[in-house]
Amino acid sequence: MRAIVLVAHGSRDPAAIAEIEGFSAACQQRWPGEVALAYVELVRPALSEVLAALVARGATEIVAVPLFLFTARHLKNELPLALAGARLAAPHVRFIAAQPLGVHPSMVAVAFERAEALEPITVESAARTAVVFLGRGSSDPDANGELYKLARLFSEGRGFASLQPAFVSITAPSLETALEQVARARPERILVLPYLLFSGLLIERIRTRVEQFRQRTPWIRSQLAPHLAEGPQDRLIDHLALRIDEAVRGRDPLPCDNCQYRVPLAGLTGEVGGLKALLWSVRHSVTHTQGAPHVHAHKALSRHVLVCGNADCADRGSLTLLSALRRRLKDVGRERDIKVTRTGCMGRCGEGPTVAVYPDGIWYRGVTATDAEELVSQHLIGGVLVGRLVDQIMQ
Repeated sequence: MRAIVLVAHGSRDPAAIAEIEGFSAACQQRWPGEVALAYVELVRPALSEVLAALVARGATEIVAVPLFLFTARHLKNELPLALAGARLAAPHVRFIAAQPLGVHPSMVAVAFERAEALEPITVESAARTAVVFLGRGSSDPDANGELYKLARLFSEGRGFASLQPAFVSITAPSLETALEQVARARPERILVLPYLLFSGLLIERIRTRVEQFRQRTPWIRSQLAPHLAEGPQDRLIDHLALRIDEAVRGRDPLPCDNCQYRVPLAGLTGEVGGLKALLWSVRHSVTHTQGAPHVHAHKALSRHVLVCGNADCADRGSLTLLSALRRRLKDVGRERDIKVTRTGCMGRCGEGPTVAVYPDGIWYRGVTATDAEELVSQHLIGGVLVGRLVDQIMQ
């Protein structure tokens, strides 16, 4: 018996999870046999749990199909590790990994469909339109490079006034930078095309920033196209079926030619080595997959505040800040459900003191002891972000 496992990222946004589940249901209607859904992080069921359950139900061949646009860290690390563990536990079962959606003419066609969802694109209108082709952004150069390649294929021969790839987070250029750059040429229209598969917090952030830009530049007609799953899904499902067929026939395994863990890319030579990749995956799996909702043997914390205590942040007053946060929480009687913890280096040296608040997933930088009262009353208790301190790179 063959089973298909759709492997999604996971999100804290219930609307995003609903969209993923709806897409999975559409796949189940199209494909014969068993189709299951698993998540890499933040949401259960986790991939390892789903693989074990399918084996228990008698599956003899299981194909893991990533609902990911490009090959980045999750597909280079967590997916192979989960499959390796499943193979050890069930050597009689054939486990196969399909490629992500990737750089493919079908995906170019889907992107163009979303671009035309607002209005038809003609030769004349394209010449007056600047396109911001917007990806999520990754710490993996492989994925960022694939976004650029797909953006080029999207625009090739269509005669757009200009094309600017950009990213929502992690890497540059940012959406704001891209909008400012294309606006300087005074196009009649700017089309922001979010090349993201599903909805979520990032889509809401994009919508807000495009609206802010529209208000600042009312002389340019700026529009936001739908994301990929927001529209007809037949072409996406057909493309996934192609990936499944390729995997079952032993064609096109997950690529490693440009993997930062296998080859020394410029500026990332220290990443090469299987051990480092393994350690990254184990840490990431523990801190994110285990972060999904679960039953506590004790009353769960409402928020966990991490304060960097490494040398650079400590020199800038992070330990005084930590004491101030704890003291203020104790004053208001919230020290039991809002925990403040000193951590090691959080990777934002030179921009600290750095503070992270979970499960909100919000990072602050440049926080001082004088900000403790505002941080406690406004965010930790009031649930409203302290906007002036938010670390935009980490959101």
